[in-house]
Amino acid sequence: MFTNTLKTFLLLAALTALFVVVGDAIGGRQGATLALILAAVMNFFAYWFSDKMALAMSGARPVSEAEAPELHQIVAKLARQAGIPKPRVYIIPSQTPNAFATGRNPSHAAVAVTAGIMQILNRDELEGVLAHEISHIKNRDILISSIAAVLAGAIAYLAQMAQWALFFGGLGHDDEENNNPLGFIGVILMIVLAPLAATLIQLAVSRSREYLADATGAKICRCPLSLARALEKLEAWNRQMPMNVNPAQAQMFIVNPLKGEGLMQLFSTHPPIQDRIARLVELAKREGLA
Repeated sequence: MFTNTLKTFLLLAALTALFVVVGDAIGGRQGATLALILAAVMNFFAYWFSDKMALAMSGARPVSEAEAPELHQIVAKLARQAGIPKPRVYIIPSQTPNAFATGRNPSHAAVAVTAGIMQILNRDELEGVLAHEISHIKNRDILISSIAAVLAGAIAYLAQMAQWALFFGGLGHDDEENNNPLGFIGVILMIVLAPLAATLIQLAVSRSREYLADATGAKICRCPLSLARALEKLEAWNRQMPMNVNPAQAQMFIVNPLKGEGLMQLFSTHPPIQDRIARLVELAKREGLA
């Protein structure tokens, strides 16, 4: 768990360093500041209204305790064990089994599961999945994702600003006068490679938080093997029946709802399922829960 937290910190530090380097090289201090402000404003609204947007985009509807008593019981139990308020509970009208959590903090959070997940998982497996989602809330992963998105977005804005500057002949032609140490070719490479590097780091942050949520969730419910079995089932179903969701929303789900193979794995928001399962099995052995 500490390793994943440290990895997240290092990745965010790398993203920050990349922003500073790109800002100074391409946009200068004023350009970098403007890009950061624009990205921060956009992501502030996304963060503040993240729960409403995510639930609306997925078609989730709230369910009462009378409608889904077992689901509410599990969520209440796990929230109590995690030491956070009980999140609101939603169901997504999809037969593909999956789940996600959203909310800017533990007091304004929700968990959503698909109708399909209720049909293919037993209670222990469902507890494992919900413990993973509650861990995202407990670990404030929406906030961390928002910070990563601000920095990555700012780098993308800088690259766009540099493209326009090149188009109008205002960047790279007089390197000494503009105090640009990269030179014209260096600027071109930075415009192309910096947003790609920022995206890869942002995705690495997402994958690190998934590993952490697996570990935290397994400890909350004391059932790492149940979560491992659930992940295996969910992965198989989502490969056969990918969900119709916005790609930008894919990172929220416990397993990738979109089908991606080969090179696309490099751009995946989720770690490989077999790696996640192997870590959970190892955790179960360490904790004497195998």
